[in-house]
Amino acid sequence: MTQKVIIFDFDGTIADTVDALVSIANRLAVDFGYMQITPEQLTLLRNFSSREIIKYSGVSLIKIPFLVKKVKSELKNKIHELKPIPGIKEALLELQQNDYKLGIITSNSRENVTAFLRNNELDILFDFIYSGVTIFGKTTIINNVLRQKQFKPQTVIYVGDETRDIEASKKANIKVIAVTWGFNSPEVLAKQNPDFLIHQPSELLDIVKNN
Repeated sequence: MTQKVIIFDFDGTIADTVDALVSIANRLAVDFGYMQITPEQLTLLRNFSSREIIKYSGVSLIKIPFLVKKVKSELKNKIHELKPIPGIKEALLELQQNDYKLGIITSNSRENVTAFLRNNELDILFDFIYSGVTIFGKTTIINNVLRQKQFKPQTVIYVGDETRDIEASKKANIKVIAVTWGFNSPEVLAKQNPDFLIHQPSELLDIVKNN
């Protein structure tokens, strides 16, 4: 029987980074020409897709790669403070004990991810980490991983917290589990019709086992 592969997004899915990312984004607002994010705006942004957020912010598309690079660099200084999403460590351990292959695809830096995993004793759980920056989704990175690792799409499930994770997975013809504990709201995730929508990490194993 072919081993199932579960690929995770990092920020908001495994690591509780939303507050840290918002504070960094607010610190960089003047330099990159966008408004700071108030708590009220954050609630609004949670209901936006990635494209809508970029449009709403007014950030020039040319500046986005530089902004992403700067955010990752600033986040490096906060890695030691960051914690896993409550319950995710136990869920990951369960998946590994049931012989699923685990990986990460992220727009964060590999250095940040490996430091976080090491600090939280999660590094031994993952078979691979792929890092890459895409503004509107991760389809290219997912397809590259499937090709390089020779994974069949039907054996892969992606787990993410944003609308772009759902879009990218669908384009790559793999199943997707959307999680409601990260950035996007349950309502906007549901509108994208993920294969599964879950509210607790403890739900992961049952879904993976039965699909």
